[in-house]
Amino acid sequence: MLSFIFKRIGLAAVITILAVSSLFLIVHMIPGDPVSTMLGPRATPEMRAALEARMGLDKPLIAQIGLFFANMLRGDLGMDVFSNRPVSEIVLGQVPYTLVLILVSITWSAVLGIALGSYSAIHRNSLGDRLTGILSVSVIAVPAFVVSLYSLLIFAVKLQWFPAIGAGDAGNWGDQLHHLVLPSLAIGLSWVGYIARLVRASMLEVMGEGHIRTARAFGLPERQIVFGYALRLAILPTVTVIGVGMGFLLSAAVFTEIVFSRPGLGKLVIDSITTRNYPVVMGSVLFSTLIFVASTTLADIVNAILDPRIRAGK
Repeated sequence: MLSFIFKRIGLAAVITILAVSSLFLIVHMIPGDPVSTMLGPRATPEMRAALEARMGLDKPLIAQIGLFFANMLRGDLGMDVFSNRPVSEIVLGQVPYTLVLILVSITWSAVLGIALGSYSAIHRNSLGDRLTGILSVSVIAVPAFVVSLYSLLIFAVKLQWFPAIGAGDAGNWGDQLHHLVLPSLAIGLSWVGYIARLVRASMLEVMGEGHIRTARAFGLPERQIVFGYALRLAILPTVTVIGVGMGFLLSAAVFTEIVFSRPGLGKLVIDSITTRNYPVVMGSVLFSTLIFVASTTLADIVNAILDPRIRAGK
């Protein structure tokens, strides 16, 4: 098991390096001159040269990438050129908002999706199964930004059940949860459908396997067969999808944080790209990549714990 974990961690490190390097190149391909954006048209050549040297833009692109990784290993992500604050401090101040939003969204959608998928598999071809299928496909088809806009208009503006903007008062957990309802609904709704359909298909496949028929032949209770044996195997693909889904939720969180004026990594990235604030952009990209890679690696490890065949490489 330890060798499996070390292999996954090594693979995660390689993926992180390749992903951050690619994104570094993409960020520097964005049209516009960051120095002109920051200093304005009246900047002197001396001022431009000083800012380029401060941001490392006077070096070749490959040297900039190497310098970025070298500083990253020392825990130095650079300084924000506007506020002169450490980038790590700025980014770490936004990470908790995005992490909480993603974790709450994937948690409630996974619980509901697994429940609906299990019900559909157990009651195959029933009216409830058909209704669940229609509901699942319907929510999958609706983009997160559409749910964000309509939930804001209906539940915040018209009905006034939930706050429209912000993340709640610091230290007030009740207020923060109240502010989380609509954003988590917006980015988690479609995942209910994905997970429900996946669990249903996996459950139906597992329920037809030999060990399930053997358990029934020995007279084990149906509840024990379904939840003790079938669901444990059927949930393996769902764990993998949830790990990968963290990346999609990160992208969905960008729109949601903007619509609800909620602090977080998505809003920070958009604001930094607009001002060509490269250090903050790369710091945000790095943490977003780490969150995605960590979630997929954790999903692989959980799968290996649940299924010994994965640990054995079968």
